[in-house]
Amino acid sequence: MIERVIILENIDPVVFYGVNNSNIQLLKSLYVKLRFVARGHVIKVIGESELIEQFEKTIRKLEKYCEEFNLMNEEIILDIVKGDQPKEIKQDNLIIHGVNGKPIVARTINQKKLVDAFAKNDLVFALGPAGSGKTYVAIALAVKAYKNKEVKKIILSRPAVEAGEKLGFLPGEMKDKLDPYLQPLYDALQDMIPAAKLKELMESNVIQIAPLAYMRGRTLSDAIIILDEAQNTTTHQIKMFLTRLGLGGKMIITGDMTQIDLPHSVTSGLVQARKILDGVAGIGTVEFEKKDIVRHKLVQRIVEAYDKHDDDIRKARKEALSKSGETADKLIAETEEKPKKTKKAKE
Repeated sequence: MIERVIILENIDPVVFYGVNNSNIQLLKSLYVKLRFVARGHVIKVIGESELIEQFEKTIRKLEKYCEEFNLMNEEIILDIVKGDQPKEIKQDNLIIHGVNGKPIVARTINQKKLVDAFAKNDLVFALGPAGSGKTYVAIALAVKAYKNKEVKKIILSRPAVEAGEKLGFLPGEMKDKLDPYLQPLYDALQDMIPAAKLKELMESNVIQIAPLAYMRGRTLSDAIIILDEAQNTTTHQIKMFLTRLGLGGKMIITGDMTQIDLPHSVTSGLVQARKILDGVAGIGTVEFEKKDIVRHKLVQRIVEAYDKHDDDIRKARKEALSKSGETADKLIAETEEKPKKTKKAKE
């Protein structure tokens, strides 16, 4: 009789062990001649040497499957113990498997272009309207790179800019004040990494979520760095961020040029950076469109209605160039206050 300790390194124990340790109970019923206990990332097993070898091989196969698919259940365990190949979860344009085995895929042509651009470049700009999946796909690519051991860290950042409203003094510690700005990044991660594993990765600083101001002075090597809502950076901020890139690092910059929340007198750093860096080798750009919007069907209609309203204002201002004084001002004011009604969208 010998004792062996098996360390599970790359999986979430909650997923691996199952609800109320149901997966462990199944394994105990399949290996009745072994005695073992599982706690955290450690399984201690006692029994005959040959049987323990067989058991560890099974555990490693289960661990590999769980790491790739974020899923473990009775059917998978029985298949692997019997020596059968578990059913593959196949999906076109798959990036990774999220929580409970949910496939995270590139759902549109431009999302697929972002996946390809990330593979070919160390810096990628992903630009386009709200709801087109820019940030979600970017975070999925970062999680995939970490799982494949291509990088050691994931760093997610956003400028802390109020979207048209003054939040005033927020109570609590610094983290409490900043978390509301960063919540969309947490939401995406929670779809892709089981809660216990995500907490562990964040506590060990493998995954870092921080406001843009905290990036100054850092050199970010062997990491995937994502800057979200980059249209709200100033010209100095985005230059500071772009120059943080270290050896073995890759960056994705996402933004929507139509949702700039900076004061009118401040130039968006994203707008300037796109012009300055156009054509630089090693930098890719993917332009998302309204057809890429993958939220509620109304989101696409809302974006189209606002775009039409903006076009009407531009036309009015162009007409106003040939007029003067009160007439021009009146024409612009009427266009801004009473946008033309759009036809009801067909279902």
